Amino acid sequence: MVTSTLPSAKTGLYADPRPDWLALHEEQVLDPARPIVDPHHHLWDRGGQRYLLDELTSDIASGHNVIATVYVEARSMYRANGPEAFRPVGEVEFANGAAAMSASGGYGPAAVCAGIIGHVNLLSGDGARAVLEAEISAGQGRLRGIRHSSAWDTDPSVAHMYATRPKGLLLDPTFRKGFSCLAPLGLSFDAWLFHPQISELADLACAFPDTRIVLDHCGGPAGTGQYAGRREEIFTTWKTSIHEIAKCPNVSVKLGGLAMCLLGYDFHERPLPPSSEELATAWRPYIETCIEAFGVQRAMFESNFPPDKGQCSYQVIFNAFKRITASMSETEKDALFSKTAMKVYRLEN
Repeated sequence: MVTSTLPSAKTGLYADPRPDWLALHEEQVLDPARPIVDPHHHLWDRGGQRYLLDELTSDIASGHNVIATVYVEARSMYRANGPEAFRPVGEVEFANGAAAMSASGGYGPAAVCAGIIGHVNLLSGDGARAVLEAEISAGQGRLRGIRHSSAWDTDPSVAHMYATRPKGLLLDPTFRKGFSCLAPLGLSFDAWLFHPQISELADLACAFPDTRIVLDHCGGPAGTGQYAGRREEIFTTWKTSIHEIAKCPNVSVKLGGLAMCLLGYDFHERPLPPSSEELATAWRPYIETCIEAFGVQRAMFESNFPPDKGQCSYQVIFNAFKRITASMSETEKDALFSKTAMKVYRLEN
């Protein structure tokens, strides 16, 4: 048996990707012809980590039939100058540039960054509209919405980079003024938070029933810090919250983000990368709960690369999803792997 003595590198919520470690385990791609729309990935070049168009398209080329992707904000390539509020427009320009490169056909058949989720500081209240309009222009028809992360926890070892974020952001009246600008402009909202905050998002969703909301990463079930060693207890709490927010018809959910360190599994610490069977066993309760609550018409599989690449390869992560859904109908699989994402992010055209 080949083993690895390579140390894992952990950056807060997720482990740093290690291609040499990931290469120690490869699999035959399951159901390779099935169309996949990956509705959540990032691109960045910072802190010694590079994950740009070349790296993403290399992962996509590992065998799954990815036909399109959605870029989600990650504080990449902000403008270095100009008014602070408008600096995130640079990220939309960057993502749109990657989309234009992909559209040339020179980087494979997938339409990379076909949809773009940018960032606007909604705490600017009514002032958010001007920035949103600037990002719509920068996206050249590809901007679909924004994400303003609200992840927060009392335990810094859970929150990491989000430890200094404000508590109760989604309930803040000024934030909600900014949020109210989204629906009139035809934009959606991606929500990234930890599971104790799901009720706050449900409150927001009820207050703005005409705004499309996407709950990222299965609602951020936590298993580190103060939540470590309490998996069954936390799962029960998380499951109740998932079923409650699923009652909001304007909310959809992304199935993924479970290969970050947040969930509390140590796959990144092991000598060999996990197999798709191992991941399917670990993730099945979370994935199946979300599908049960939201239905396949409001649920979609995501890669969340490169954060999830710290524990598994692109090949393996989608194999795991395919194993979890093996007993489902073709119609259900089509929804989960492509059609829900196409509908939610309006990628049909």
